[in-house]
Amino acid sequence: MTHPVADLLLTAWRGPRQPVDGSWTRAEPWRDGVHGVVAVTGRAVVTGPADVTDAHLEALGVDGWGHAHDPRVMALLAGDDGWVDVLDAVLVAAGTGPTHDPLAPVLVPRPDLLDHPRVRHALPIRDDVRVLGLDGDDDTVLTIATGLGGLTEMSFEVAPGRRGQGLGTALARAARSLVDPGAPLLACVSPANVPSLRALLGAGFDPVGSVQVYRPGTRPENGVQRR
Repeated sequence: MTHPVADLLLTAWRGPRQPVDGSWTRAEPWRDGVHGVVAVTGRAVVTGPADVTDAHLEALGVDGWGHAHDPRVMALLAGDDGWVDVLDAVLVAAGTGPTHDPLAPVLVPRPDLLDHPRVRHALPIRDDVRVLGLDGDDDTVLTIATGLGGLTEMSFEVAPGRRGQGLGTALARAARSLVDPGAPLLACVSPANVPSLRALLGAGFDPVGSVQVYRPGTRPENGVQRR
């Protein structure tokens, strides 16, 4: 059985078409201690601590038309000392399985990159994180993990000296080859990160929605924010 967040994203990707009615639903987190607000066209799913009630969220105007990402909503959900990630676009592509493209980058395990900022970002919010890269001392990194909604999720960063050469697109294609044919592979990227967004689109990823991942902190009694 898939998580409601996975259902939301996969139906937005491959159907069947769902009502575009501005609705939102509540769900349990897909990973202990990690929550998210996920939206697609006209619908949203919110996971949140139990002390933030539906009434609290509705009072802030949560809906499937974009208001689930209202900063006031994220502040209420995360609490006074919680952590909130940036608003990301969510893209999905089908895995291809192993390919025989002679131009594809050869990915190898890179445990020496465990301290890379891209890896440090992934470890607290995803499970089974694999750290891959290119052979040698190149700092280009790619992670494959169990991420948003329990789906396979990738992230990547091209070393500064290698940018502008099409390596990002090649890495995204290579990530698809690590996933079973037809299985979904997610990537989350800030809309302002235009090079990575273009790389993912060039590698066959489709935009399907948006997400803000967060890790809750403490909240005032009854989940009500201080004024």
